[in-house]
Amino acid sequence: MNDISQDEKTWGMLAHLSSLSGFIIPFGSLLGPLIVWLVKRDTMPFVADQGKEALNFNITVCIAAIVSGILTLVLIGFLLLAVVVVGWLVLTIMATIESNKGVAYRYPFTLRLIN
Repeated sequence: MNDISQDEKTWGMLAHLSSLSGFIIPFGSLLGPLIVWLVKRDTMPFVADQGKEALNFNITVCIAAIVSGILTLVLIGFLLLAVVVVGWLVLTIMATIESNKGVAYRYPFTLRLIN
């Protein structure tokens, strides 16, 4: 993928990085990648791919967080929730770095709900 422009790499990076807005805005981890994907999907193929990937990953993380939250009733959820949050943060940073290099990053353990 040597034909990816710097503009596309930057927007691809923002598709992943925008999920960190969840620290500030409720559901920002879903809204950030969704907005980037919707705005750029028709004009930038790399951004469309990375936006979908980021959105699918954040939907998966949201589901895992809800399940972990429910499991806090039996105490194991506290540990699972910590693993989900740390994993989300580390994988999001890795995806941001890779997409800025022009590499189409694929998150592990992701439900591919949006195709």
